[in-house]
Amino acid sequence: MALGNRYKSATGAGTIAALILVLVFGSPWYSDWVNDGSNTNPNSAGGWFLRLLAWPHWEFNSNDSLRNVIVGDLRAILVVVLAALFLFLLPGSQLARARGTLSQFFAGWGAYIFAGSFAALLATLFLRNPSMLSAFQAAGGGAQYGFFVGWIVGLATLGGYRK
Repeated sequence: MALGNRYKSATGAGTIAALILVLVFGSPWYSDWVNDGSNTNPNSAGGWFLRLLAWPHWEFNSNDSLRNVIVGDLRAILVVVLAALFLFLLPGSQLARARGTLSQFFAGWGAYIFAGSFAALLATLFLRNPSMLSAFQAAGGGAQYGFFVGWIVGLATLGGYRK
């Protein structure tokens, strides 16, 4: 059984899931497809979710300023790095004996919520004119992304061992 593999690290599996989410759904090709008005309806739940998946987008666009490209890419990179960090730090030893339980699922989900929120907050600090309001709004958007997408990372961490 894939989820109960005793060789799978919960931190590694969650980090790989976060990396795949950011690489696939944050890609310029997916972002262009989802933001094209004919492909998704932003006023439907499905269209809204498909657009939300593209939140930590990354791109290589020569028309944008270097600062905007770096901040956009920094947010995507930070989501993956902070997800790995929070997956390692959050559950710790309390889940070492609780492999495969709902607490492990919620720990992975919560780690992704924190990762999205902190990635947005930190990336906002590198904008041209950062403000406290823009940082708080960005952190709220990152938390929203982590809340609605983080269950995928939570599922990936199920059954993995903790060091």
